[in-house]
Amino acid sequence: MLEAIEKLLILQDRDRKLLRVRDELAHVAPERQELTARALSTQGALDAAKLRGKQIESERKKLELDVEAKQQQIQKYAGQQLLTKKNEEYRALAHEIEMAKEVIVKIEDQAIVFMEQAEAAAQQVAAANVAASAAKKLVDGKLGELATREATLQAELAGLDSNREELASVVDELTRSRYERLLKQKGQNVVVGISHSSCGGCHMKLQRQVVVSCQAEQEIVTCPNCARILYFTRDMDLAVTE
Repeated sequence: MLEAIEKLLILQDRDRKLLRVRDELAHVAPERQELTARALSTQGALDAAKLRGKQIESERKKLELDVEAKQQQIQKYAGQQLLTKKNEEYRALAHEIEMAKEVIVKIEDQAIVFMEQAEAAAQQVAAANVAASAAKKLVDGKLGELATREATLQAELAGLDSNREELASVVDELTRSRYERLLKQKGQNVVVGISHSSCGGCHMKLQRQVVVSCQAEQEIVTCPNCARILYFTRDMDLAVTE
């Protein structure tokens, strides 16, 4: 194998590791956002349930005040009945008392509905509280794991990146320039082997002369189809697959 190919394979191995670590790091922020959104969602459900409970309680108390107001009216009308000497006024006050009592009955019926709703809302708050607490505990744990993984990946990236330039500098400038250009275009598979007389990158069948040139190990050989840099070792199978 050409010395230049050996150096390129070492550089490519490093670049593959760098790409892997960078890709994993790129997923950290979205994963963190997803976890945070999950916690916020359950907390939002809890806050909404609490707000609904407060609204129901506020409506129920308002009904209580309405009942008190009507009872005070009844007492007022009853007191006026004791003072009046006219039958018409007495009957009118009696009518007002009956109407106030009817309103009280309706209000109390509404209050029963609100009490039932308040009970259901309390159950929803309890369930939402359990869900929010469980989600927070789970998310906090996963965020901690994520932070640890991120720190590990950053340390690994720093280590891999530390002497990458040194590995690249030992490759001649022309070959390195070709490699760097292909790395941007093709990703991590730049220097590829020959398998069954085909390019290990694009898998197109290679002409016999290309394979022979690769076996001669006298110069850098590239795939005519995808321009990847080719290499061949004795353990590779040249037999063409049917």
